[in-house]
Amino acid sequence: MITTLSNKLLTAKINSKGAELFSLQNNSNREYMWNGNPDFWEKHSPVLFPIVGTLKNNSYCFDGTTYQLARHGFARDFEFEILHQSTSKVVFSLQSNNQTKHVYPFDFELQISYTLKENELEIGYKIFNNDNVIMPFSIGGHPAFALPLDFENYTLVFEKEEILMSFPLENDLLSATSFEIPTNDKRLTLTYSLFEKDALIFKQLNSNCIAIEENGIPIVHFKFKDFPNFGIWTKDKAPFICLEPWLGYSDTLNTTGNIIEKEGIQLLPTKETFDCSFGIVII
Repeated sequence: MITTLSNKLLTAKINSKGAELFSLQNNSNREYMWNGNPDFWEKHSPVLFPIVGTLKNNSYCFDGTTYQLARHGFARDFEFEILHQSTSKVVFSLQSNNQTKHVYPFDFELQISYTLKENELEIGYKIFNNDNVIMPFSIGGHPAFALPLDFENYTLVFEKEEILMSFPLENDLLSATSFEIPTNDKRLTLTYSLFEKDALIFKQLNSNCIAIEENGIPIVHFKFKDFPNFGIWTKDKAPFICLEPWLGYSDTLNTTGNIIEKEGIQLLPTKETFDCSFGIVII
């Protein structure tokens, strides 16, 4: 089912499958989200839960039992229930069930909210641990922004000065080594060569906002103060860029497999909740 939110400046459309944003247009009908062309990548803005990235051998251990869990988890594949809807806000919910417990043995609820505030779409995540044990989780966004001009016409502008240290993937797992990606006056001009070894993965950034510039003119401000980790990704010759705020990332090469010890994992105490959000501001 498709839900539409609108105000005088923006219109957003969200699919109840995965509670996935797939369209964000301004009042001139410019589309800012990737169209999901399967020749490149069939998704638009999936939520990554209860893990971000890949587990070693696609498995983890909890309380002496081994579970299989695919890359980026399962939330993006499930139909969400709508808890609340108005012209400017919708709240979706996914609760644990027999299918989720087969791969993730916890009683949880994941709520995803979309709220239009003038020229900003705020995306909120709320995780409820309804279990009697501590619940390990990661969560992240994966919005893909459409780039209708040639890729090199676009620049990412960081809010603060950054020494960008990216951790490359080796067989989808995070390497222990890192390499620096040079910027010029807080700017990173996009080239496909940046992504020859897959995503750029940052364990920490100084910035809480990244702007997308088109021929030197800002078109999007992407705000992510609640997320310590960050990914940037595209595919060769694809006309989009993904800006990915994360709480967590792929397993490291030397992981023990114990999810409680997983680098970047969040541990949610029993009967407690966790909130985080990020925002897409259309300029």
